[in-house]
Amino acid sequence: MAMNTGKVVVGGLVAGVVFNVGDFVINTMLLAAENAEFMKRLGLDPAAMESFAGMAPWIVIDFLFGLLVVWTYAAIRPRFGPGVSTAVIAGIIPFLGATLVLAGFTSMGVFPVAMFVKGTAASLANTLVGTIAGAWAYTEA
Repeated sequence: MAMNTGKVVVGGLVAGVVFNVGDFVINTMLLAAENAEFMKRLGLDPAAMESFAGMAPWIVIDFLFGLLVVWTYAAIRPRFGPGVSTAVIAGIIPFLGATLVLAGFTSMGVFPVAMFVKGTAASLANTLVGTIAGAWAYTEA
């Protein structure tokens, strides 16, 4: 059966909304102190980073990530079947790719280990919830 491109877009938008809300909570509440220290260490202007222009690329990235995970779900669904377990696999695949890159940066000292671990755990939860929501919106017909 062919992939339903329209439903991939709808599911990707649903997942993107969940990712954006989750990332807002993670970055402004859960990791607020770590992010402030990180920006200070890198000499970044917190006001610029917290402005719409600073957040806009990340808003777009969350929607693109939503499309990626729902497309992955639609691609593997014929082999693994519809449902939550397939959505979890579809979310874990790109999550692991990004996490491995960030782990490499952490090993180089770019990110503090505690920030990486805390952020990874929170992002995993956000990825799973968003992917499941996006997969729920996807249907083949």
